[in-house]
Amino acid sequence: MKRSNLLEEHVGKLVTGAGAFFPGVRVVFRGHDLHELLKDLEWLDLYLFGITGRRFTSQQVKVIQALWSYTSYPDARIWNNRVASLSGTARSTGTLGIAAALAVSEAQIYGRGVDLRAIEFLTRAKTQVDDGADLKELVLAELKQKRGIAGYGRPLVSADERIAPVMELIREQGLDKGDHLRLSFEVEKFLLAGRWRLHMNYAALAAALCADMGMSPNEYYFASIMAFFAGMPPCYLDAVEKPEGVIFPLPCNMMLYEGVARRHWQEVNSI
Repeated sequence: MKRSNLLEEHVGKLVTGAGAFFPGVRVVFRGHDLHELLKDLEWLDLYLFGITGRRFTSQQVKVIQALWSYTSYPDARIWNNRVASLSGTARSTGTLGIAAALAVSEAQIYGRGVDLRAIEFLTRAKTQVDDGADLKELVLAELKQKRGIAGYGRPLVSADERIAPVMELIREQGLDKGDHLRLSFEVEKFLLAGRWRLHMNYAALAAALCADMGMSPNEYYFASIMAFFAGMPPCYLDAVEKPEGVIFPLPCNMMLYEGVARRHWQEVNSI
C-alpha cells in the first residue's frame, strides 16, 4: 500500500487497542472499563496490564515491585540521582528534575541499555540451547563479539548486594524454578570458573525473572523504567532544602583546562 493511501486512512481518527476516554461517560483501558472492571487493581498491576495486555499473579507483581524497590537508592552520587539533585540545587521544578533523571537512566552501561542487552542475550541463549546449542560456546561467542555479557560484572566491587534479597523473595514466592533464571546462573558459573571471574549482577537477575514471566524485551524495557524512581525524589528534596548551588560545586581551580589562556580585555570607548 502506498504511504499516501495509508496516511489518508488515518486522517481524523485514531485506530488503537490501548484505550479511549469518553468524557463524562467512561474510560476504556485495553478493552476494559477502567472505573468498573479494573477499579480494584493496584497501580503496579494496572501498569503491567497496560504494557503487556496480560494480568500477572500476585506473586509476580510482588517480585516486580521488589525489583524496583531494591534498586531505588537515594544516593545523589549515583549518575541519574545526581541529575535530580542538581536540578533541585538549581531550583528547577520537581517534574523537570525527575524527568531528566529518568531520561539519563537510559544509560547504555548502567541503565536501560544493559537491561535490554541482558534480556536479549538470555532469551536468545535459551532458544539456542533448547535447539541443542552448547551454552559455553554461546558465552564464548558473545564475549568475543561484544567483549562482555550484559548482566555480568560490576565496577568497583564484584558482589551485588541486591542478589541475595531478591533470591530470598523469589524462593518465598515460588518463582525460583524458571528456565531463564537457571540459565543465568549457569552463565555465571561458567564465567566464574574461567579467567573472567564475573559475577551476575542485578541486570541479569531481573531480566531472567521477567523473561520467565513471559515478558518480551520491549515489555521488559517498559516494566523496568521505574526501577530507580523511588530514590530520585529524596535526592531532589534534599537538594532543594539546602542553599542554592551547594550540591557538588566545582571550584575553577579543580578544572583541567587546556584551552586559551586567560585574556585581559580593554575597554573600548563608545562613540
